[in-house]
Amino acid sequence: MSDTEKKIWGIHTQDEALFLKEDKIAIGWKEIGDLRDIPATRDDFKAKYMQAFPDAKKGSIPTGVGMLYRFCHEVQIGDYVVYPSKSDRMINIGEVTGDYTYVGDAHEYVQQRAVKWLKHLPRTSFSQGALYEIGSAMTFFAVKNYADEFLAALDKGFKKASAVNDEDDTVGATAEDIVESTKDFVLKELSRNLKGYALEEFVADLLRAMGYRTTVSPQGGDSGIDITAYKDELPPRILVQVKSQDSDIKETTIQSLKGAMREGDYGLFVTLSNYTKNAQKYLESTPIIRGINGTELVDLILKYYSDLDDKYQKMIPLKMVYIPVPKED
Repeated sequence: MSDTEKKIWGIHTQDEALFLKEDKIAIGWKEIGDLRDIPATRDDFKAKYMQAFPDAKKGSIPTGVGMLYRFCHEVQIGDYVVYPSKSDRMINIGEVTGDYTYVGDAHEYVQQRAVKWLKHLPRTSFSQGALYEIGSAMTFFAVKNYADEFLAALDKGFKKASAVNDEDDTVGATAEDIVESTKDFVLKELSRNLKGYALEEFVADLLRAMGYRTTVSPQGGDSGIDITAYKDELPPRILVQVKSQDSDIKETTIQSLKGAMREGDYGLFVTLSNYTKNAQKYLESTPIIRGINGTELVDLILKYYSDLDDKYQKMIPLKMVYIPVPKED
């Protein structure tokens, strides 16, 4: 099997000794038992997974099933595996040398394969994009975007990636991927946790973090105004309407906010989704009303995150980190 036919897999583990001292790669899910006892179809794997983990979240099932199925049936002897070890921050590249085996007396990682480690290279040998790909949140996954870079690392004449001596042109893409992944996460958590009145309370707290004094209207009120905000003790008054619906906001919905406004008021419309084309045109022609869509809302959350109430920081757990970005010319 030529290198072009071989697949490259990425894997993570908490048992570094098993991998590097016993020359194994392994995954867990001990409750499922021997994967060879399950008919070799994804549907059968899914049925077994749901039987073993009846309380599993719906969204996690396809991911878990996919990892188990690939580890048992798609990995071939001769494929390559990339394992980033944490203790020494090395990238370990090996070749799969054994078929799938089930080791029932293992403490956790019962699904195993033998591997021969070929190279142990420092992380600085690889571009930022390659490191980001193998930093996947999944335990076991296919390496696709930077497979050629890891294959090249196996060559005898391999030298450290050009990123060491020259500017790494994957930095920009990597930084953008991280930012976009963070924004996706925030928006999903908002959609999952905050509906109706709960989103109104959150938007009021965000406005407070931005320096506004806010009052949330009582539930069930028919005024169409969810929040009243002031920048200071004096006018103008800002009337806020909040919608957690999945569909785009129509022009007529924004017009209802306009109808509740008095002379001198400003309006703010906040949605997790977006606005129809007619609604966008209406907002453009009505400068006293500002529309914020889901993407813009997330940008504000990231900007004022540290000043949000603790309960919202726990709901949307984020960690302040520095990420590399391209150098300015």
